[in-house]
Amino acid sequence: MLNQWETPLFHALLKHASAEPKPFHIPGHKKGKGMNPEFRDFIGHNALSIDLINIEPLDDLHHPHGIIHEAQELAADAFSADYTFFSVQGTSGAIMTMILSVCAPGDKILVPRNVHKSIMSAIIFAGAVPVFIYPELDKKLGISHGITPASVQTAVQEHPEAKALLVINPTYFGVSADLKLIVDTAHQSGIPVLVDEAHGVHIHFHPDLPLSAMQAGADLAATSVHKLGGSMTQSSVLNVKKGLVDPHHVQAVMSMLTTTSTSYLLLASLDTARKYLATQGERLLEQTIALAESVRKEVNAIPGLYCPGREMLDSNAAFALDPTKILISVADLGITGYEVEKWLRSQYNIEIELSDLYNILCIISFGDDRSDTDFLLRALRNLSETFVGAGKLGSPVSIHLPDIPVLAIPPRDAFYAPTETIPFEESAGRIIAEFVMIYPPGIPVLLPGEVITETNIVYIKENAAAGLPVQGPEDSSLEQIRVIKEARPIR
Repeated sequence: MLNQWETPLFHALLKHASAEPKPFHIPGHKKGKGMNPEFRDFIGHNALSIDLINIEPLDDLHHPHGIIHEAQELAADAFSADYTFFSVQGTSGAIMTMILSVCAPGDKILVPRNVHKSIMSAIIFAGAVPVFIYPELDKKLGISHGITPASVQTAVQEHPEAKALLVINPTYFGVSADLKLIVDTAHQSGIPVLVDEAHGVHIHFHPDLPLSAMQAGADLAATSVHKLGGSMTQSSVLNVKKGLVDPHHVQAVMSMLTTTSTSYLLLASLDTARKYLATQGERLLEQTIALAESVRKEVNAIPGLYCPGREMLDSNAAFALDPTKILISVADLGITGYEVEKWLRSQYNIEIELSDLYNILCIISFGDDRSDTDFLLRALRNLSETFVGAGKLGSPVSIHLPDIPVLAIPPRDAFYAPTETIPFEESAGRIIAEFVMIYPPGIPVLLPGEVITETNIVYIKENAAAGLPVQGPEDSSLEQIRVIKEARPIR
């Protein structure tokens, strides 16, 4: 019986540091003595004393057999997985591991079109061919939800040779589809299910939250512990259920993608975050959910603002909701979400999770309390008063979403094909060879291999004009875009 109160990795690091060994190994700062004093004084001796490498007493993430192995076993038990692997490459590294573990060149993989860039990067690396499933669109809010069980059923029937199905659960905005039904549908055809669980580490630890990937029976899940689970930035886990995937192969692929200079600060934070979630998670999340629901109720009493809740659930793509994601539509104020983000920063020193043309997103975690949310609500009331007073209320922004482009050639072929740069304004009808995305959340508007449309151009330029961070193209000014070079006849 595993004891979730134990933190074998963290306590071994403390024991090692307390013995004060003389280090004649990297890192060369030697517990801070060999680094810039200003930075050393800010970070502190304790952190620097456990900034170590994989010397024998501290195990090795690439071949764990000691304290890292014990910590990963505890994590697997906490997440109801058969195996859990720690990632110091963030969830992007775990996502790439999932896809490269199941896909070879030419293999088909079923994926929602609103996937994170890391998923498409992995598909390019693998040489796999994506079969896109269109997500459900929420035209009231201007966001994408998940995929429906019916669309998965159709995709599986049309592509029974697919090597995997990838699902986002929950979405960035906290919405989950019926993951259990989706998993069962794919498994009936012997297709493993990979879950991008970047925004759902906490859902496993409270019964009122959507089902986690492991609870739903998924085969692989890349889970960001650092986002909402209390570990340090860049630390994540990859949870595995054996059967349709080989855990030993998964570990081998992960080792190929992982630095050999693994951060013990990140590993220790995963060990301690797992303990906190496993032993205190339900109690902490009970408080967090109540706090978030009270915020949602009070936001909906503010003129010009709307914070959707369970009323948007329709049992298809929007089957369950994580209420700790506070999505606030500002469209009725007649201003963009990005303008609200800048206003909150300048007027109240508040930093939000993201903004887009129509919304802002605020995250409530068990690191927040009533005083934090009261401050946010005070700022939002002032926001409403300011823009209602300016006469903007009643002139809502017209909400539209971009076309989902046609994939003309596989992304890998487009990425490596001969290319040329042309004016972005004149690119409609051409096949793009690079990504164009709004970050955050990092979901591409255009992927390598897709046909650019005039609507895409307008949407991207609208986001750029609003000040939102459009990323991906080599030309950050968006004046030029890289496209597949067209073959011209020889005269």
